[in-house]
Formats: sequence, C-alpha cells, structure tokens
Amino acid sequence: MLKGKEIVVGITGGIAAYKAAYIVSRLKKEQARVTVVMTRMAQEFVTPLTFQSLTANMVITDLVMTPKQWEIEHIALAKKADIVLIAPATANFIDKCAAGIADDFLSTLVLATKAPILVCPAMNKNMYENQLVQENIQKLAKRKMTIIEPETGRLACGDEGAGRLAGEEKILDAIRSILIPHADFQDKTILITAGPTQEPLDAIRFISNRSSGKMGYALAREAALRGAEVILVTGPTTLIPPKEATVIHVQTALEMYEQVLAHYQEADIVIAASAVGDFRPRNLVPGKIKKKNQLNLALIVNPDILQELGKRKKKQLLVGFAAESSNLEINARKKMKAKSLDLIIANKIEDGFSKNTNKVILLWGKNGRKALPVLPKEKVAKEILDKISAYRIEIKR
Repeated sequence: MLKGKEIVVGITGGIAAYKAAYIVSRLKKEQARVTVVMTRMAQEFVTPLTFQSLTANMVITDLVMTPKQWEIEHIALAKKADIVLIAPATANFIDKCAAGIADDFLSTLVLATKAPILVCPAMNKNMYENQLVQENIQKLAKRKMTIIEPETGRLACGDEGAGRLAGEEKILDAIRSILIPHADFQDKTILITAGPTQEPLDAIRFISNRSSGKMGYALAREAALRGAEVILVTGPTTLIPPKEATVIHVQTALEMYEQVLAHYQEADIVIAASAVGDFRPRNLVPGKIKKKNQLNLALIVNPDILQELGKRKKKQLLVGFAAESSNLEINARKKMKAKSLDLIIANKIEDGFSKNTNKVILLWGKNGRKALPVLPKEKVAKEILDKISAYRIEIKR
C-alpha cells in the first residue's frame, strides 16, 4: 500500500531506537522508499549500518555530510519526503522542535519540510508526564504534527507507566491513514450484497423489483479503495463491478442466501444492500406460459437472509438497509432490532430505487442517527463506510 512513497524515518537517542529497525523493515516490505536520519545520540544505541542494510540506502548522520549530488541535502530530502516519522522522539528532541532549534540534520529537516510529520514520544514516564514536555507536545500538535501517544507498560528503567514507544502496527496505521486516507479497512473482509433477485415463473418470465444495484456497487468500490478484501454477491445488473472485488453472480434469493452463508464466516463486516425478493413461485412452469391460459400464481416465502445472519453473528459487524414507504425511522429501527443489526440505512423507496442519488438516514444503537441530504450514491457509500469505521472504533472502546 505504501509502494513508492518517500518516507523519512528520524531516529533520536532513546533506548527504543532499536524498535525503529522493525518499523523500517515493515515499511520496506510495503515497498516504500525509506531514508533514515539518525541523531548523534541515536547512533550510541543502534549503528547506522543496521539501517543502511535494511533500506539499501545511505543513512544520514551529520548536517555537514558531503552531498551525494549538487544540492543542499536536508532541503532536497525535505522537499521529496511524503511523510517524516520521528520514532522514537525523546524529550530533548521534542523540546528542540517546540523551540524551533535546528542544530542537527533531523531538526533542520523538520523545519524545512512541508510534509506531514508524525512524532512518536518514548521516554521515562516521569519525563513524559512532566508539564514542560506535555506543553511542548501540545505545541507540536498545534503546528499540525501528528502525535502518536506512547503505550503504558514496563519501561527499560524498570518503572511502570506511559512512555513505551507505540506499537509498530499503530505507527504504520497512522502512516497509511495520512498517505492513503482511505486505508481504514485494510486486512478486513467486507461481504456486500447488491442488486435485485429474480424468481423465475417460466422459461422467460420472472418476478423481480426495480433495484439497480448502484448502491451496493458503490459500496464495493469504496470499500476496495479503502483497503478491504471485498466479496460482492450480486443479483442481475448491467453494472461493472470493481476489479479488486471477488464477484459472485446469483439470480434467485435462494442462490444469494446460499452464497452469503458460504462466505459469512470469513467476513468481518457484512453490508446487505441487495433488494432480495420476499416471495418466489411455488412451482416453476416448464417452457412458456401461454397468454390464453389462466394463471393462478401461488407464492411461497423466501428465506430471510438478514434474519439468518443475525442469528449466526459472532465477530461480524452487520449492516442492513430499510426501504420504506411510510414510518421510515420507526420501521427501520424495528428491523434493526429484530435482525440484530449494528447499523441500518433507511430511505424512502422513491428516494433511492433506480436513481444515481439517494437520501438516507443512518441509524445505530439506541439513539444514534445521522440524516444525509440527497447525494450521489458514491458519496452515500463513503458516508456509510465512514460511519462503519467510526462505529468499529466506538465498540472497541
């Protein structure tokens, strides 16, 4: 996901400097271009050769190093950087940045770059809790630097408390969220249903509905852009699915039921955006029903896919839609409760079916509610996934 991104990793003189090697290694695995800058004290903890080996790139250790090309090295690096990561950031370095001091390559680079800067404090808990250090951290935050707070645990000095360098996954997620703003579903599998179902009457006729599939396909595209592994189970449409998605084509409600259940266990999130037919003919008439014949159509109820998913729900976050002709929010909340949904998207039938736009209300929990104006379905999809992302964070807390 970080392929080709220019990432500068600044390492300052704390015991956590060795952990930067793991971060650099992970960045290289994602095919980022990494340049490491080390302060003089950082070199007392880890040798520059370690990072030179990991990055296959020269490590910058001195403000007055001979330039490899005819350019001011720290200015050139400041210009080409997509992001600057300071990990670990000692109290000394944080204080220097807050005061605008530029007395080595890394502090000079921080002043010269316009790239986003991530600061990862790591130090003794008493130092971290010191009012002066906290004030300086707030100064950096006010200057639009991103502060990745340290973890709590046993420190190298033997103390217990806040001060441990944040975990590499947390740091990498922060880098991805800045460089790839929609990577919040990386490593998540999202199962999406889309489109109508068709229930055959005879060889050429079927019962269906006016669903176009546009909302489900927009959700699939947005989820794929945001790093998700997308499984799209779709009824018949004329739409082109995102090439990143695993696409399963079905026709009937029973086929959709079988495919959704087959992939349910591997899904982290399920978004049921399809308009599944509630009924199907009891008997399929072979051949073509002739017009002169009287047609007595006996219907039976199709399985309720959402109801079954709600019963089987374990780790999954379950999202449904409610298209109503009246009592929109009342009926939507009843459906959310009856089918054990985490989130439901409610819209009046006339606002969404067969259109390129939709006007929806997002409902969750007891009182959670967000009403959206009329928007293109692509923007509705973004709003829905934004809410799912935020909801996942809320329930983790």
